[in-house]
Amino acid sequence: MKLKYYPQVEKFVIDTFTKNGDEGGIPHLLKTVEFIKLLKTDADEAMLIAAIAHDIERGSKSKQPSEIIKKQGFKDENHLKYHQEEGARITAKFLKNINADKDMVERVVMLISKHEVGGNTDQNLLKDADSMSFFETNVEHFVSKKVHEYGYEKVKEKLDWMFNRITQDRAKELVREKYEEAIHQLEMNSSKS
Repeated sequence: MKLKYYPQVEKFVIDTFTKNGDEGGIPHLLKTVEFIKLLKTDADEAMLIAAIAHDIERGSKSKQPSEIIKKQGFKDENHLKYHQEEGARITAKFLKNINADKDMVERVVMLISKHEVGGNTDQNLLKDADSMSFFETNVEHFVSKKVHEYGYEKVKEKLDWMFNRITQDRAKELVREKYEEAIHQLEMNSSKS
């Protein structure tokens, strides 16, 4: 499949994270694309774009302040709604600027706007790949750094939620060991505090 828009979106996402000093988010996005391809070998271009751009809000200047997470936790409905919708808005704006067709823009918006909570089969696929990538790329950051910022309970809640929200049994089994290791690391780091 020839990718018409994906290369431009990937460059935009990487440039956005880099410009705003958050290069650490890039491996998660690239790994999410890999997991999409693993779970659905015939994934369409819109799905790959949604995978690379799903967290663009976190790399942008419009991201929510960490105080919201400190008070409400990582799975606060308002936080998730903002994150999903702002990410969809930013991505749609970029796609329109590069003259992507309307159907492509609408499909990407539909995917990103529900990537944290899922909904239909494709939204669930993106959510699963996002969680899988989290366990591949983000655990160390959460169990060693975020635990000091947000506390043991909020990080444990995040780890549990990221694992338990996985829809596909196959996807869940592929990361079960990483989830269990993350919980172990969190407990070890918390007992040292």
